[in-house]
Amino acid sequence: MAAGRERAARLLRQLQRAACRCPSHGHTYSQVPEQAALGNTDYAFEMAISNIRYGEGVTKEIGMDLQNLGARRVCLMTDRNLSQLPPVKAVLNSLAKYGINFQMYDKVRVEPTDQSFLDAIAFAKKGEFDAYVAVGGGSVIDTCKAANLYASSPMSDFLDYVNAPIGKGKPVTAPLKPLIAVPTTAGTGSETTGVAIFDFKKLKVKTGIASRAIKPILGIIDPLHALSMPERIVANSGFDVLCHALESYTALPYKMRSPCPSNPISRPAYQGSNPISDVWALHALRIVAKYLKRAIRNPEDREARASMHLASAFAGIGFGNAGVHLCHGMSYPISGLVKTYKPKDYNVDHSLVPHGLSVVLTSPAVFAFTAQVLPERHLEAAGILAQSPTDYSS
Repeated sequence: MAAGRERAARLLRQLQRAACRCPSHGHTYSQVPEQAALGNTDYAFEMAISNIRYGEGVTKEIGMDLQNLGARRVCLMTDRNLSQLPPVKAVLNSLAKYGINFQMYDKVRVEPTDQSFLDAIAFAKKGEFDAYVAVGGGSVIDTCKAANLYASSPMSDFLDYVNAPIGKGKPVTAPLKPLIAVPTTAGTGSETTGVAIFDFKKLKVKTGIASRAIKPILGIIDPLHALSMPERIVANSGFDVLCHALESYTALPYKMRSPCPSNPISRPAYQGSNPISDVWALHALRIVAKYLKRAIRNPEDREARASMHLASAFAGIGFGNAGVHLCHGMSYPISGLVKTYKPKDYNVDHSLVPHGLSVVLTSPAVFAFTAQVLPERHLEAAGILAQSPTDYSS
């Protein structure tokens, strides 16, 4: 009997060795041991961006987009200044033309706070919307992202998704409604990113929510909207593009970021510089070098303003996956501690430091410091900026 058992066991072992080890066909597949990890740094990066549509007058298509989505109840978010200006009117015309049912929320705060986010979230929860449209700068788009997130996850506490250590930094697992972003400034690139920034008043600092899940499904970049921007808004939003490009290009490389996530869902939106983000960051930098001064000095320079509008999206794709570093990190207390400053060209009823200005203030000191770590990248960026034309008469 023992000999029979031994023969049966030997036959089973032979069958196992001969069986197909492909997991699609073989039922006896056992996992091949993984190579031992060297340290605990990440080994991969992931690109996530919104669809982008660019062209003069392309805003008129938004009604068709919502119709194609089957949207029955749409939330249109903007701020009070923009609600009277051509970009919002163009969206309203398209919604009316295609019979889109919508409600407008025009109480978005320029440089939003936790409370202004909560107000928009309450509006979104009450409206039970199945699609969102954000028309404005980063403040409007970020507010709309937060409203969509918490209306789609109504049982979540506000701090659940806020970045640690201020919040819990939980991954977003709830399915969100489609969000279409129509940027009206050439700066934040928020139409391409999964980031929403706000001022946490209790601690007097800025923080945010970072998750690929909150990205708009479509960014409609209509260069006609850039023509109505006042000079200082063009300058400050342009500074933001500049720093987005420089910081993402000089960020810690993705292979040096730790800890390595145990699950892909835990891989952060900001992963470190990587070969794809580098391409977008450098291209944005070349556009800034060529067009930013022209766009500031001459509001009738359609080429310059249209180019900066597109550069904002390019830089957004870069930093939305690579991340930013010290300039943005130190901008948050600068903005959070403002008491009385009201900038030129900003029609607001509260004190604020424009985001792009708060970022660029520390940039000379920051890049003098970080250049010691990645001198070749800093030299390359400096060389691009040094090629900036000095004659703008043409």
